[in-house]
Order: sequence, then structure tokens, then C-alpha cells
Amino acid sequence: MSTRTLKRRVLAGAGALSLALTGGVVALTGPAQAATKTTSVPVKCVAPAPQPGANGNQDYTITVPDTAKAGETVPITIDPGETPVVPMFTIDTVNTIKAKLLVGGVAQTVTSLAVPSHQEAGKKSDPPAFSGTVRIPDGSEGTTVQIAIDQVVTDADLGGTVYTTTCTPDPRPSASVGSIAVEALPKDPVTTRLTPNSGKAGTAVVATGANFPAGPVTCSALLAGAATGDTGTGTADASGAATCTLTVTKKADAIRIDGSVAPAKPFVFVEEQAGVKNPVDVEVLPGPLALGPKDGQPAVSFGSVTVNGKAQSVFGAFNAATVQDFRGGTLGWDVTATRTPFLNQSTGHSLAKAQLGIQPSCTVTNPDSPSTCTAGAPGAITQTPMKVASQAAGGDELTGGEFAVGGAAMLQLPPFMFADTYQSVVTFSIA
Repeated sequence: MSTRTLKRRVLAGAGALSLALTGGVVALTGPAQAATKTTSVPVKCVAPAPQPGANGNQDYTITVPDTAKAGETVPITIDPGETPVVPMFTIDTVNTIKAKLLVGGVAQTVTSLAVPSHQEAGKKSDPPAFSGTVRIPDGSEGTTVQIAIDQVVTDADLGGTVYTTTCTPDPRPSASVGSIAVEALPKDPVTTRLTPNSGKAGTAVVATGANFPAGPVTCSALLAGAATGDTGTGTADASGAATCTLTVTKKADAIRIDGSVAPAKPFVFVEEQAGVKNPVDVEVLPGPLALGPKDGQPAVSFGSVTVNGKAQSVFGAFNAATVQDFRGGTLGWDVTATRTPFLNQSTGHSLAKAQLGIQPSCTVTNPDSPSTCTAGAPGAITQTPMKVASQAAGGDELTGGEFAVGGAAMLQLPPFMFADTYQSVVTFSIA
């Protein structure tokens, strides 16, 4: 568990200069793969104070393949078009866009690269197009999947502080901005497991798979991608689950059920050696799942702000906490955040209407880590645990590694409050 302390001083009096950003985005796309559609979407945009938000139409141009298979990951190109927000400042930032989509009703996010952006005051932002991928939902065979915009978030990084502008379709989500016809054929067949996945010549191996046509199947052993000649037979049931058995008679490094897409599942061949045998045993014990630093983080300071009769937003950043998953298994984890109220315990004053938000981030710090991690969605930190980062369970694959979890912070203050010093404690927990 790691604990963060946040301090805030509110001064009586007039005047306080704050800076807000809006802006564009990122990453030029590759060539269009198929159908391109432009849709005018009514949006409501909220920008950090004192930058005013704006309502208006935004023309989204979406390029996706004409057709795909259920379960397939396909490319998408998004050109957001000119936003309705008119920036107050001329400024250079590094911008990232997160386009939150509904693909056949399933929430998915396409994130642009972070690229430099120059924004002129008084001119609407026209972010460049960016590319990513979306996954066609399972069970959508023979239908046409519609793509809708649920929300678009632009993060503008200025010297390490992130200013966020959020544009939401009205009504939400948007009407369809693109569509993909899903083939009626089943998903690509895959080899899922070998039992056992190692052995010497004469070992019988059971290979299992998914998405195969019902009926007989064959399987084969491979060495450096070439067939070794060892083959076997089996069957696939009506659900597409296949089972095939073969006997390994010669050196092999992989086994697959024939007809499955790459990669084949790895197999460790144990060669017989002449001479006196000396078994060498090693026991690998699971390590901890830990969140640090152990003694907590230094305080996150938002500096000071002056009461001026208007709601104000100030920005900071959470220092990255370390996650170490040395359990040596297939488990996942979640990091959540909670906070206490903003209080001055000596005076009894509180900031009951203050809201503390986080734009979570999660990065892999050890390149040998077998897993990746996923940052949670932006939102307010409250007494209810909020997921800020996670590592998915691995199924049959090894998980674990070393990661850094943090994020940009924004404190929203009410128009009027006692001039005082306030403190809240944010606690990150892992499970």
C-alpha cells in the first residue's frame, strides 16, 4: 500500500492567473484500407478553466475495412476534424487523443501517439488523423457492426502537467460513424494448449484448439517451422473445440492442430544422453505482489490559489508508485485509489465540494516483464475505490513484471471557501 498526501492553501483576496489548454492531436495514419465515411457529430466540449468550453458540430472521418471476422482485430483511422473549442492562448504542447468508441455496442478506446502541437489563440483546433485498432465482438457473425463515438478526450502536456479537454456527443453516444460487415464464417481456428508441452521421444501429446469446423482434425509436430513427419488425428465437436493426439518420435520445438493460424504452441524436446545421469533440481518459489514505495510518497502539492468567486481548477501529478509482481503464475492485479476528505483538522474547515481527478498512467519499467499493464479510465478519486491500473490474468501464459503507476492530477475547487490550508490523503492499494 502506498499513501500520498496532497496539500492546498487557499488565500483571501483578488487576482490569480491560471492557464488552460485545448488542442489537437496526433499521429498521421497509414493508407486507408477500405470504406471511408464522414459524419457530422453534435458535441459538447468541456475545457479546463478559465478556457471556456463550446458546443457545436465536429466532422469525424472514419476509415475501416469493409469486412472482417468475429473476434478479429482490424485497423481504424480517425480524423477528428475541426473542434468547436476556440483556444484563448497561443501555446505549444504535446497532445494525445483518446477516442472512446462503441464497436457493436462494446466499449473500446483508440489512442493516438503523443506529438507536438502548436495552437494559435482564436483559431479552432484541427487535429491530424491518427490510427489504431478495434476488435470485432465475438458472436457478431453475419451481422453489420456499427461504430459510434462515446467520448473523445484530448490531453495536452505542458511541461509535465496535463490539461484535459473532453468532448461528448449530444446525444450520447453518437449516431453510427462507420460500419463493418462481419463474415458469417467462424473465427480463425487456433491451437490453445499442449498436454504435456515437453518430453522425450515416445511422448504422447494431446493438442487442444478452438474454432474448428466440427469433424475430424489432424495435428503435426514442427521443428524451426518445418514438419518433422510426426502427425496425429482427433476430432472437433459442434462448438469448435478440437482435441488431437500425436506421439513425438523425433526432435520438435512446436506442435499445432493443422489448419490453425500461427503461432503453434511451443514444445520442449528432451534428448536422451549416454553416460551417468546426475539429476539437478531447482525449486522456484513465488515472490510477492507489492506496491511501493513502502514508506509512502512525498506530498503532491498544488501550490496556492486565491478566492475570486469562480470555480477554479489546478493541476499537478502523482509521483509514480512501483508495482512488482514476482508471483510466477498467471494471475492479474488491480491498483485502486481512494481518498479522505480535504480537511483542516485544527480549524475544522473542509472542502466538501472539492473534486480530485486523476488521468491514470501505467508503464512497464522492466523490459523483461512477461505482462503489460493497462491504465484505468480518467475520473474522480473518492471514498469508493477507483481502478487506476491493472494487469490482466494470463490464462495459460505467464504474467508478472515491474511497472510504474501514476498519473496527472486535477483539483476542482468551488467558487467560495474558507481561506485555510487543507489536506487529503490518497491511498493506492493493490489486489
